[in-house]
Amino acid sequence: MSATEDGELLGRERETAFLDGVLQAAASTGEGAAVLLRGPAGIGKSALLAWARNAARRHGFAVLGAVGSVTESELAFGGFHQVFWPLLKRSRTLPPRDREVLERALGLGEGPSAGATPLGASALALLTEAACERPLLVVVDDVHWMDDSSTAVFAFLHRHVAALPVVFIGAGREDSPATDRWTAEPLRVEALEPSAAETLLRRYHPTLPVTAATRVLTEAAGNPLALRELPVLPDDEHDTGLPGGPGRMPLAHRLEHLFAERIRSLPADAAHALLLAALGGRVDLRNTDAGATAAAPEDRAVVSECAVYPPGDPAAVLAAVEASGLAHLDGSGVLAFRHPLVRSAVISLASPEEERAAHRLLAGRLDAGDPRRLRHETLAAVLPDAFLAARLEDAARQIARRGGDAEGAVLMDRAAALSTDAASHTARLTWAAVMAARGGRLAHTAELVEELKRRPIPPGSAPLFAYAVVYVDQSHRVDFESSFTLLPQALDLLSHTGVEPFEGLAEQIYFKLLLATSYTDDPRGRRALEKHADAVSPLARLCRAVWSDPPRTAHGATRALGLLNREMSEEQEAGAAWLLLWTATAVDAADETLWRRFTGQHAYATQGSVAKARFYQDYLRGRWESAAACLREAEAADDRGYHCNALLFRHYYAHFLAGRGDEQGLREVEALIEPSASGARMRFVTDHLVHLRALAALAHGRYEEAYLHLVQLMSPGVLPRGLPWFHLPFFDLVVAAVHTGRRREATAHVEAGRAARMADISAHHAFLLAAASAVAAADEVADARYRAAYAVEDAETWVFGMARLRLAHGSWLRRRRRAEAFDVLHRARDAFRRLGAEPWAERCEEELTAAGPPAAVGGRGLLTGQERRVAQLAATGLTNKEIGTALQVSPRTVAAHLYKIFPKLGVTSRAGISRALADDSAERD
Repeated sequence: MSATEDGELLGRERETAFLDGVLQAAASTGEGAAVLLRGPAGIGKSALLAWARNAARRHGFAVLGAVGSVTESELAFGGFHQVFWPLLKRSRTLPPRDREVLERALGLGEGPSAGATPLGASALALLTEAACERPLLVVVDDVHWMDDSSTAVFAFLHRHVAALPVVFIGAGREDSPATDRWTAEPLRVEALEPSAAETLLRRYHPTLPVTAATRVLTEAAGNPLALRELPVLPDDEHDTGLPGGPGRMPLAHRLEHLFAERIRSLPADAAHALLLAALGGRVDLRNTDAGATAAAPEDRAVVSECAVYPPGDPAAVLAAVEASGLAHLDGSGVLAFRHPLVRSAVISLASPEEERAAHRLLAGRLDAGDPRRLRHETLAAVLPDAFLAARLEDAARQIARRGGDAEGAVLMDRAAALSTDAASHTARLTWAAVMAARGGRLAHTAELVEELKRRPIPPGSAPLFAYAVVYVDQSHRVDFESSFTLLPQALDLLSHTGVEPFEGLAEQIYFKLLLATSYTDDPRGRRALEKHADAVSPLARLCRAVWSDPPRTAHGATRALGLLNREMSEEQEAGAAWLLLWTATAVDAADETLWRRFTGQHAYATQGSVAKARFYQDYLRGRWESAAACLREAEAADDRGYHCNALLFRHYYAHFLAGRGDEQGLREVEALIEPSASGARMRFVTDHLVHLRALAALAHGRYEEAYLHLVQLMSPGVLPRGLPWFHLPFFDLVVAAVHTGRRREATAHVEAGRAARMADISAHHAFLLAAASAVAAADEVADARYRAAYAVEDAETWVFGMARLRLAHGSWLRRRRRAEAFDVLHRARDAFRRLGAEPWAERCEEELTAAGPPAAVGGRGLLTGQERRVAQLAATGLTNKEIGTALQVSPRTVAAHLYKIFPKLGVTSRAGISRALADDSAERD
């Protein structure tokens, strides 16, 4: 909309420079990228895409493209088909497996879909083959209307094109949740600057009076489409449209209203042609010579490859449409809308009878096997139709088998509505709910579940119903009660009949029950999991072992997980994604290899689980710069209705805050999540919050407070059941016990860890046990224990834990072998600073000061670093015993230090120490 006659764009220097840089990088260095243009309707995203196509061709790119369509968003892999169909001839050079996967997705081969990740990998291989000849640009417009299945594959490709001369550029509305599923780097398209807006307005409307131009510029607010269209509004329309005015309507709605007025003024034949195009017909009006005019009406236009057109003169229709400015013939001669808002206006103006008649006309001109025909037939139907419902059900199952669960759910829902008997209606509605759940359509699942709750559920549909209900309750309502009432019954029924409505349902129900039990420690869940353990896969049994009672059931878990992972086929992997993620998370073994395998796989349901696992590992492995992204994911999850995910993202964000000692931030997050977690009896979160309060207290040296928090989770010397992540507070309890003079309790806890063979569970368990052993060790073996902890395999992986270990070791060395303390403490301090953990870094500084040269105090003598620390603690009113506990020295040593401190400061009491230190601080200021 902001293009000049020579194809340049007004006021888009920032955007075009960025896009040109991306294209040049791909062409010259082979470094690909994925970009998403975001902005409101009419802001000029499509114009930028057109500019990018032309720029890419100048750089020697081949250009592929797809356009999302509201009429085809229910067709699984429709967008994928648009992009990859032109490349399919190259698939003959690919390995047979890749070619087979691609052909299944494109509807050319039989068999189930391999999942988004294998399909993405095969598509990547095809792009790689094509990019060997010349760089590629893939342009995808209206991503907010792209089908979910294609979106998942494109998300995979976005993350993997960096090493190829391939650029993806998409465009979508910023207010659409569907746009959020695109993982490309966002580039927001802003309103035009005033000078560019005025230039564009004058180009479109050179004779517009100054007063009217000023009014339009104000109302359009830099929106190119509005600059072109608003000047044709009557004056009274403008009067109610001023910003802030009482009758002001959102700009997109006003433009749609404007288009509606033009549509009403069209001849009936022209309006009908627009309706056919709006509903998905490819109307071709090129054949407008005299011979064509005399031909039968149905021969004068083309919808897809079939002739269809309402009565009337094609030339007159085309003239009326083009004169209205609502649509035009594109390069292939097909009627195309000048903006999606026109399509919306056309559909909104049609009566239900007119819309159904148009769908019947379009259906009649498509082949019987074309999925679009079935869609048109469905939308044209008024009464229940058993034959049509059965065809829809069959199509839904086929789409789901190809990986299009979200799209299959829509078709199955329509099949239910067209059913002629209650049993079929309920069965199909249940299937629709399950498909919507598997496809990540939470809102759709919730609507279907509410309808199902008002119906009697046949026994054969009970497991599917249980799955759908629990999916909504866990994900949306943060409620786990139905998990323990419905899922055990579903497992019993599936076990009794030996028949699964779909392969893997029992395993998925088992996992849902395991998830609820891990979150709540509900005994009903534990009993059902144990009862059905023999009927599930080895991976499901391993997952139960690592989350039920790891000190007693998870030995060798990391090795077992690695073996199962290596032996798993791609098809098995797609069905076991959550089990793999949850098991790996329990033993802190989720790594980049796992992320790469699951990137882009499935819908948001799985991707949300991937993101949660990843942020938790980022915390453990010292990638704390991702904390802000974790909080953004929480907000995005809330927007999608995944409130349990949002709670858990904030729970993981709280880990970063506690590690940094940000107690105010921790309290704020706790206030957000604790009420919901407590209401759901979600011990996984509430217990973690207790631990995080203790960790924050440790950051500030409040060891007694930390100890009292930690003993709420575990008693010294006891590794409790019902706390699967016991290894995290294990180390902290030992540290707090040592610093509060409870060395016997610390030693007992270490011995409990050794007796439970804690080191055999995972590398992280082994490191934390070794670190705790060092902190609790007697002086004669402590140094060797610290060095043994450093030597644990992959110890440097746990950045925060390693920094804390070095702080403890440095403090111990400073009191015994001062010269060796400096390097250890410096390394700890630097690590804490990289993490943003300032209270811990300050602790390192205090130790370094204590280990450093003597410091002058007020000209009254010299205090050593240790003497200064004793003096500062004594000035706060602590007893010798309390000071000794804080500094890990005996009360007698404290008394000896005070004996030297008094004369150096020229005081005779503890109160004098406080005044002397205050005077010294004032002198330095």
